[in-house]
Amino acid sequence: MSQPRRIVPGATYLLTRRSLRRHLLFRPDAAITRIIIYALAVSAERHGIRVHALCAMSTHVHLVVTDVRGVLPRFLQSFHRLIALGTKALRAWEGAVWDHEPTSVVHLLTREAVVEKIAYTLANPVLAGIVRHAQEWPGAKVRVGELGRAELRAKRPEVYFKSNNPQWPDEATVLLALPPEVESDRADRFRSDVAAELERQEARAHAEVRRRGLRFMGAERACKVSPYDRASSPEPLRGRNPTFAVGRGRTDAGMRAIAAVRAFRAAYRGAIDRWRSGVRDAVFPVGTWLMRVLHGASVDDIDIASAA
Repeated sequence: MSQPRRIVPGATYLLTRRSLRRHLLFRPDAAITRIIIYALAVSAERHGIRVHALCAMSTHVHLVVTDVRGVLPRFLQSFHRLIALGTKALRAWEGAVWDHEPTSVVHLLTREAVVEKIAYTLANPVLAGIVRHAQEWPGAKVRVGELGRAELRAKRPEVYFKSNNPQWPDEATVLLALPPEVESDRADRFRSDVAAELERQEARAHAEVRRRGLRFMGAERACKVSPYDRASSPEPLRGRNPTFAVGRGRTDAGMRAIAAVRAFRAAYRGAIDRWRSGVRDAVFPVGTWLMRVLHGASVDDIDIASAA
């Protein structure tokens, strides 16, 4: 059984989900880009999600968002469902689109973590050895200069999203917001910090490509791969599945985050044990999602995780 996830309003996350068995279903052609951006815009509008950064690779999607209302599971359900249904219609694909592993949800607890993970999101096509610079990636993405001052816009896709259904607007738009840690008068500094971190990550990727004697694939070849093929590059076995990030060198923040996670999980385990024994007035810790939404469980007024 997976560990309980703490869902609270105002949290910022790096979200990642992969295609089934690394099939190249999200090959960066115009049609799939349109589906991904449209699905994101519609889902973000419905659930009050603020979008900061996006990069849709051929086998996975990275997204950095702030969950203003504390409804992240509902947003993910909508976003991933719409992408899956659109992809199945576009690719004439039978069966699952997404990997059976759950979505990677990393809570970004500091400004440093937000900068690093947005840069990581943007740098992903370079880190994967596909293009030399992030802006060359032809798929759905955000550029550094667009952070906090541009928008993603897509017309209703020609597949799945029927024009006679009022829930699908002719065009959907999502504004790229600044993260809550960034004040509007410091937006230029924030973009500069992301650009510097992106340059650092790109340089690391260039060095790795040289070390291995390889060449970057290039955007043109990336657009021509078959979406039914699977990625052939080696992928390390998945180890830890981090639930939070604090940024390099933030040992103090990291220790506090570990204490908060442990406090939440201990309180949750105690409450769920009482619930299973028949105590329906068991009180769950702040951030409990599934038990509160599906079963109407009581949630404490005091956030012990924040106090840890």
